[in-house]
Amino acid sequence: MQVLTLLNEKGGVGKTSLSVHIAAGLAIRGSRVLLVDADAQGHSTLHLGLPESGGLYRMLAQDAEFKDVLAAPKDAVWAGEYTPEGSLYVLPSNVETRAIPMVVSDVTLLRERLSELAEHVDVVVIDTSPTPSLLHSMIYLASDYMIHPSQCESLSLDGLKKSMLHMAQLKETRKAFGLQNASLMGVQPTMFDTRTNAHHFALGLIQEHFGDRLAWEALPMRTIWRDTTWERKTLFAVAPEHQATDEVWGMVGRVQEGLQNAA
Repeated sequence: MQVLTLLNEKGGVGKTSLSVHIAAGLAIRGSRVLLVDADAQGHSTLHLGLPESGGLYRMLAQDAEFKDVLAAPKDAVWAGEYTPEGSLYVLPSNVETRAIPMVVSDVTLLRERLSELAEHVDVVVIDTSPTPSLLHSMIYLASDYMIHPSQCESLSLDGLKKSMLHMAQLKETRKAFGLQNASLMGVQPTMFDTRTNAHHFALGLIQEHFGDRLAWEALPMRTIWRDTTWERKTLFAVAPEHQATDEVWGMVGRVQEGLQNAA
């Protein structure tokens, strides 16, 4: 089982949309996927047509069994007319998620609980909130790989910088628990506007700093993304032939390649 987290300490950069589509794309292509909604807003949960609930809180704070907290979105919501070769489950979230750092002190608990699923899940995808907390530390210690979504905007790049700084600060903590460092799988530029000089400049900075392997191809700004949230479905279900969907499949392919190379 491999745990992949999407993180940027700046809101509105596309973490939820990418988390949902990576999870759905991997499941369509044959992986058994668990999407963990670690944001108190519960937007990954809502995006897949599920009601908000405190599944993550109950699992961590009340030792709930997974069978009592996991939810299965309808195939039509995330796969559309594709025939899924794998499966997708969601560990949902709601406002109770905010209380986790106040009632859970064991920073390794998330990793320990997720390990219970090792025989049943191939990939765990974690969607995070922008606000750092003890929960973020728990998530980092549970993660094998990180993807940093970022708009090509100054504040988004600042959030990216802070995210990577906090990752570096937790390296010694991972070492103390006998864990290898989480690997940076890639930086995914989002909502790229080809007409904007500032976006081209910021994209250049990302490419210069991270290089061709880690700086992934930018996802252009397209209005179809708004339709997916209104319909509570993925692009795979809403517009399987759209150019944006092809672009997302490219991102899913990069994730698959990263996971396979590390296996």
